[in-house]
Amino acid sequence: MGIFSAILGNASSVNQEDLIKKYGQLLTDNEQFEIGFKLIRDTFIFTNKRLILVDVQGITGSKTEYKSIAYKSITRFSVETAGTFDLDAELKIWVSSELQPSIVKQFNKSVNVYDVQKVLAHHVLG
Repeated sequence: MGIFSAILGNASSVNQEDLIKKYGQLLTDNEQFEIGFKLIRDTFIFTNKRLILVDVQGITGSKTEYKSIAYKSITRFSVETAGTFDLDAELKIWVSSELQPSIVKQFNKSVNVYDVQKVLAHHVLG
């Protein structure tokens, strides 16, 4: 998480120990967590190999979907910032050659969508 901690330093990022404790079982050999961002109940996790989206579902939150996306399959992404009367920012991610975004996530003001975009750009464009 070193490079991203230095770049971002954002309060919305998830503690490295919490990532390991809650999601360590998702990692493959030689895969490491770099940084995670907590939305209300969902989490965006960037590893050195892929993006993992943790989607907590249902009223009780007992059902969870773990979506794994290889960085090389992300063809484009966009960020829409919150307006004056709009409290949410939006991130859209297109996978492969899909015409519509595969992933659309809303971020409230507690998450800096530019930080998420910066990490995503680092992996997709880098």
